[in-house]
Amino acid sequence: MSVFERRLLRDANFGLTGKLFKVSWSFIALLCALASIGYLALYSAAGGAAEPYATRHILRFGFGLVLMISIAMIDIRFIARLSWLSYAVGVGLLVMVLRVGHVGKGAQRWIELGGMQWQPSELMKLALILALAAWFHRASWERMGNPLFLIPPSLAVLLPVGLILKQPNLGTAVITAVVGLTVFIGAGVRWWKVLIVVGMVGAVAPVAYSHLHDYQRARIDIFLNPESDPLGAGYNIIQSKIALGSGGVWGKGFLGGTQGHLNFLPEKQTDFIFTMWAEEFGLVGSYALMALLCLIVVGGMLIALRCRHQFGRLVALGISMNFFMYVFVNLAMVMGAIPVGGVPLPLVSHGGSAMIMVMIGMGVLMSVHVHRDAEFGGGDDDGFGPRRFG
Repeated sequence: MSVFERRLLRDANFGLTGKLFKVSWSFIALLCALASIGYLALYSAAGGAAEPYATRHILRFGFGLVLMISIAMIDIRFIARLSWLSYAVGVGLLVMVLRVGHVGKGAQRWIELGGMQWQPSELMKLALILALAAWFHRASWERMGNPLFLIPPSLAVLLPVGLILKQPNLGTAVITAVVGLTVFIGAGVRWWKVLIVVGMVGAVAPVAYSHLHDYQRARIDIFLNPESDPLGAGYNIIQSKIALGSGGVWGKGFLGGTQGHLNFLPEKQTDFIFTMWAEEFGLVGSYALMALLCLIVVGGMLIALRCRHQFGRLVALGISMNFFMYVFVNLAMVMGAIPVGGVPLPLVSHGGSAMIMVMIGMGVLMSVHVHRDAEFGGGDDDGFGPRRFG
């Protein structure tokens, strides 16, 4: 029996049951635990009621979970073929949001689809990961050393980052750039080349600051000195720090937080949900939540390491870094380590479209895990081109 015939026989036996058996149910259990914490936090944010946040949160997670497992059943090679198409759709949606998008809080970031407001920049991050993974999957070490080979993927990162900055959405633009750089490094681009790019960005930072919108400059100024406007722009971060400190080691108990329930804490169901959790469950509860978030990131990295093909490794790495950046930016923001931005805590904060996009990304990650042994060879069987490794 030829190699091609053996491959066809193997793929025929790898049916739905086999794929379900290969799903990482322990990883899914971590996601369910995180969503359960979100339910409790949102229940408390509503003053001890399931409406209007907690019930919607768990229903959306249930839908997202079904969507995630469904995507996990899709062959990762089929997803690979759609990489650049998804990138084109993402760029198109970013252009559309600048023309017909919904304006809120001084920014034009959302479009109305299916009765929900969607943020195309979230879809763009996943599409960018897929596109970069598809590009670098074909690359040999010799091509990676050619600067001309790096121009198309660099432009692929700069285009969505520029469109997101036009909305304006500085925080998401930075996250998108960091995720793109992570895929570059994972693909084998030398560190010194990445450091040159980072140095160039740092050099133009003062010029970029002068071109920021007034509210963006205010966020940076307040980050440096929040007490300069305690009842205005500095109010959010001051109240967040008070709530974090008042929780102590063990917290005030479930539904016992004062900053949140007396409405001192702003945006307690979205951006500052971690602060509300920390006030009620203290340092111990905060560490437990952060440990759970770290386990999810580490789980994603392990999926990347166990994958045999370069495309899957880069996709898993990019998705894991995207999740990490969500967590890092949100926690650093509520602790006053970075300026306040509109980044939710994944699977904990209230928000439908954000949760669905996170679960779609996790579905692609799980597809990488299920199909971690898929062959991306240069033959006609997959039509995707050669692998870099293995």
